[in-house]
Amino acid sequence: MSTLVTLGAGVVFGLALAAPPGPMNAVIAEESVLRGRLAGFRAGLGAATADAIFFVLAYVGVVAVVESLPLLQGLMVAVGGVLMLYFAAGAARGARESFRPTAGEEPMVAEGKGFRKALVLALTNPYQVLFWLTIGVGLLRPGELDVLARLPVVGSDLAGTLVVATGSPALIGGFFLGVLTWIVGFPTGLVAAERRIETFAPIVAVLSAVVLAGFGVYFLYDAATTLAALGA
Repeated sequence: MSTLVTLGAGVVFGLALAAPPGPMNAVIAEESVLRGRLAGFRAGLGAATADAIFFVLAYVGVVAVVESLPLLQGLMVAVGGVLMLYFAAGAARGARESFRPTAGEEPMVAEGKGFRKALVLALTNPYQVLFWLTIGVGLLRPGELDVLARLPVVGSDLAGTLVVATGSPALIGGFFLGVLTWIVGFPTGLVAAERRIETFAPIVAVLSAVVLAGFGVYFLYDAATTLAALGA
């Protein structure tokens, strides 16, 4: 029973990380409405693959090196900002194009662009790196984790309600199961909604562009501030 509770706690934690609006979900939304549910899943799988890579690095202790290199952190933020602006421009262009393949058109899903886009973006996402430098690394260390306390908005009210043991394979497995649940369910929901609302696809594409551009500008500002502080 304790293993099932820990597995369930991991799922909750994975969903809590994957579900909030942000650059990764903007990419998944763009791919889903432009190229279909499978393309959205492939984009989500790219982001999840980055989490798996960070997990392995955290497990062997390599990721912790980044924490001691502020210059590297600043450069990673800058690269992530530039990439987000680049992908925002692509999402904006997509809003002016057809959102369904025309007859005889080769689907773009086979090219795997969504997977590579999300993977590269996730690998250079400073918040994803910071997650694995802090909370993610904590998942691997033996101890206790107050799962519900880390949820947004309601976390403080639920503190102490669900405390599980960290360092457990069930917790890590549940975490990635929660992420997988989101990257399957989110594109499916978007495609279902797009079929019912004619203007849904361009709206999502435009919102994706706005979200990515906003994060891109913020990351570039953050990088400039960090690098300026290092040069002072």
